[in-house]
Formats: sequence, structure tokens, C-alpha cells
Amino acid sequence: MATDPGLRRLALGTLLAAFDGPSAPDWARALLTEGLAGHTLFGANVTDPGQLTRLTADLRAARPDALIAIDEEGGDVTRLGHRTGSPYPGNAALGAVDDPELTRRVYAAIGSDLATAGINLNLAPTVDVNTAAENPIIGTRSFGADPDLVARHSAAAVTGLQVAGVAACAKHFPGHGATVTDSHLELPTVDVPLDVLRERDLPPFAAAVAAGAQAVMSAHIRVPALTGERPATFSREALSGLLRGEYAFRGAIVTDALEMRGAAAVAGGIPQAAVAALDAGADLLCIGAQVNRELVEAVAAEIAAATGDGRLGLDRLEDAAARAAALAAWSASPRAVTAHDPELGLAAARRALLVEGSVAELASPLVVQFVAGHSIAEGRVPWGLGPHLNGTEVVEVVAASTTLESLAARAGDRPIVLVGRRIHRSPAIRGLIEKLAVERPVGVVEMGWPSSWRPAGVRLFLTTYGASLANGRAAAEALHLA
Repeated sequence: MATDPGLRRLALGTLLAAFDGPSAPDWARALLTEGLAGHTLFGANVTDPGQLTRLTADLRAARPDALIAIDEEGGDVTRLGHRTGSPYPGNAALGAVDDPELTRRVYAAIGSDLATAGINLNLAPTVDVNTAAENPIIGTRSFGADPDLVARHSAAAVTGLQVAGVAACAKHFPGHGATVTDSHLELPTVDVPLDVLRERDLPPFAAAVAAGAQAVMSAHIRVPALTGERPATFSREALSGLLRGEYAFRGAIVTDALEMRGAAAVAGGIPQAAVAALDAGADLLCIGAQVNRELVEAVAAEIAAATGDGRLGLDRLEDAAARAAALAAWSASPRAVTAHDPELGLAAARRALLVEGSVAELASPLVVQFVAGHSIAEGRVPWGLGPHLNGTEVVEVVAASTTLESLAARAGDRPIVLVGRRIHRSPAIRGLIEKLAVERPVGVVEMGWPSSWRPAGVRLFLTTYGASLANGRAAAEALHLA
């Protein structure tokens, strides 16, 4: 049976699609003219500033008020800098400095970069309180582990982004910071009473709402005391009750990508996840990164069918489409793009750097960088000291297949600087560092979420609170290698 054209247009008005490559396919532009809310851009859509500006202009030619969204958090999650690393430190570094005005300025600079590129919705900032040190998906994306600290920096980030005319989207409601699993891969559970959630996880969202955030993103996490067996994205209690009711949020509720297993696998597919999210109170649905016209049409058709058969109220669909349209209208209002100091990110990274010990015995070292994995949110983004070294030899190694003897032979009589991310989590890396420190001068650069581990005998321990291009530069300078 054919989909009702009016329902199809309403359904399309709640969807953020995506496409692959540096130019928009015909279907991506056509759907915008037919009512699609907009598209989310990923690293595969970005090659250089000129190309990105042409791409967004092409999309906006199809629909002037199209929402063009991106995940540009700075730090370890960057789409603009996915080929080089971000020129800005991420949230963990900004939280370590704990200067909300600096956070506001950094996010204003990110907003300026996005506005110049033609992007009007940033799926940031991450306002999760990273209370689980082994969290595989948040980590350095968080401002810290203290709710008050995260709250004040969340408000500053929202303010900075939106001064540039780029809508901020605080994520991941009601808080992804206490999880030890990745919602891209499964449905994490945060099994705590609501009073713990209110004291630990929710203050940054309250601060973001008070700062005027235009959007809040729901998390595909299960909080039994609030959401029952379902993820927050499908929970009326979480979205319509807590966020809309108690926290009086009036902007657009945006879902995390529905293709993630924490959503699609629970609902029985992306189209079914879309209906469940709308019914719970979401307004703008991120389908995901792997999207084509057939998938968008399937999602729209399922939403229309659910409206027709009573699974989804027409008034709820109309309300969602209206909130998405209001977000687009706010984002389409022209604002002056102000210039910012090109050294701002590096200056912030320098302030964040924690230096313990002395560089005195580490002149002309061998730099050893341990291969580290990446989360799905981060993707493969270059990191480390390599781009900043002035003639210093750097070698990349896999810890599990590297021996003390091989590193010692490579270094000769030189000191060794070892660079990694989440070093404390690898017994192989810890063992190598501890043994090397007995034999020669050794320095360590930790570029992931920090820990209390400090190996005996190490001359210098640097903590960068992130692995962005700016963080790497600041560390290389501290070692006198840049």
C-alpha cells in the first residue's frame, strides 16, 4: 500500500540521513526537497575546507534550512580534522585546566570553524560524567569525573558553540559516563537508583538546558530505575517525563544513531527503532552512517504506517516534525562569524599538560609509540608525537610482540620516551616500561584517560588528557623535541 504523501513528508521531517563520499548523491539532495530534515556528515564526507564548503552549499541549494550535522567534539572525536587530528584539545584537557572561559572560547572557535564550513548542528558537547575509569566509549570525551566540574564546562561549551550560530546538542542523556560497555555494540546497563543519577549524571544536562542548548541527544543505555528494560531512547519516562517534564527542556531531542546495536538490535531494526524513539518523545532521528535512499524510505514508511495503525500518535509525529523545523529555523538565522586565535587550541593543550618529573636526562631520545585501538566514535584519526618531532626517531610498535631487548637494541645508548593511550590497561606495556626504567632514563607520555599508575624509576611522566594534534604538540614541546 502506498504511503500517504502528507505522512511521508512529516516522517522525513524527523530524519537525519547520511551518505558516503565527498559529494552528495542525487537522492540525498532530492530527499531534502521532499521534506528530509537534513544529513549528518562523517569523516568520509570531508577532504578539505574548500570541498566541505562546496558540499554544504550544494545541500543547502536543495533546501536552504537543511540541518547539516556533524560530530565535532575537538580532541579525540573530530570530523573536520580526521586526517590530521584536531587542532583543539578535547573535553578531558579542558576539564583538567578547569577554566570555563577557556572552554567557552575553544567551543566558540569550533563553532566558528563549523559555521564557516556551512554546518549548523554540532552533535556535541559530550556532557557525560566519566565516573567509570574503564569506560570504553566516553573517556577523554568527558570533561571529568566530578558532576559540578562537568556541569560548568558543559554550560560554557554550549554557550561558545551557539554564539557562532551552531546549535549545540548535549549528549548522551541521561548519562553514558558510568558504562563499561559500548552502546555501538550492545545495550549497556547503568543499574543505580534515580537519586544517584540525579546527583552524579544529570547535573551537566541541567546546566546545558539552562545555558540554552538547542538540542539534547538521547543515549542507547538502559537505566532500570528509569527506563525499565528498554534504552533511554525508547523510554517515555526518560525523554517525555524526565527531560521534558522535570528539566523543562523545550528544544529538540535528538537520538544517537539508530543503527547502533543498543537501538536497532533491541527494536528489531532501524525502522522499528525510529517509531519507538518518536513514541518516547524524540524529535530528530539520526539514522546512522551507513544510509541509502532505500533505508530512508523504509524508515519513513514505517513511521507513516505506525501513525496509520495507532502505534504512533499523529500529534506526536507532528510535534516532533515541528521541533525539528524549529531547530532548523534557529540554525538558519544568520550570525556573524568571528575570527579566533589560530594558536588557541595549542595554548589550551599546553595549559592542560601535567608534567611530573624532569626532562633533564631525556635529551635526543628514541620515541616509542605503542599501537592503540580506537572507539567507533573516534574512528581512525592520527595521533602521537610523530608530526611534531624535529628529527627525533620515532618507532611504532605493538606491545605484545615487542621485547625489552629489541627496544634496547634500537635505542643504543639513547634514553627512551614511550607514548601510549590508556597505558595502565596493558600489562605488556606496563612490564616493558618498568623493566626499561631500571636500565636507562625513560619518559612516559599518557595520551588517554589518565590513571594513578606511575612506574618506579621513570624520569618524567606527562599526561596530556587526550590525543589531538594540539595535545601531541604540547607534549613534544615539553620534551624539547618540537
